[in-house]
Amino acid sequence: MKTTINEVSNENVADILKLRINEEQKTYIETTEQCLKDAKECKYYRPVGLYLDDTLVGFAMYGFFPGEGENGRVWLDRFFIDAEHQGFGLGNILLEALIKRLIEEYDCPEIYLSIVEDNQAALHLYRKFGFAFNGESDYNNEKVMVKKV
Repeated sequence: MKTTINEVSNENVADILKLRINEEQKTYIETTEQCLKDAKECKYYRPVGLYLDDTLVGFAMYGFFPGEGENGRVWLDRFFIDAEHQGFGLGNILLEALIKRLIEEYDCPEIYLSIVEDNQAALHLYRKFGFAFNGESDYNNEKVMVKKV
């Protein structure tokens, strides 16, 4: 299986906007429409489509935020697999690809994310990849996790 991470562009934005999360996940993550709106308002966000063998199966948004911490922080701010493609282990495959991309792109010592604590499926996935709570909360009162690279 070949994974590809593509920037959101005129060619794929319509498909990106069609991605959906499961009903029970709606309190945990924003829609792609909201994410793209946030990306327009904040120049640090990089929205991307997540592809497996040329099929769009998920979405992520990440970026380097220079005003945070001592030397700035790299955030994996949004990450989800489309509802139609969940349950096949794609979260593992694509999170691994995303982490690799962030390390290559930013040469960062740490990757940050925030999570609604009762999102057990995401919490399990992130812990499996070495993310751990650091005692901070973000502006939405979500708990911050960090992975040492």
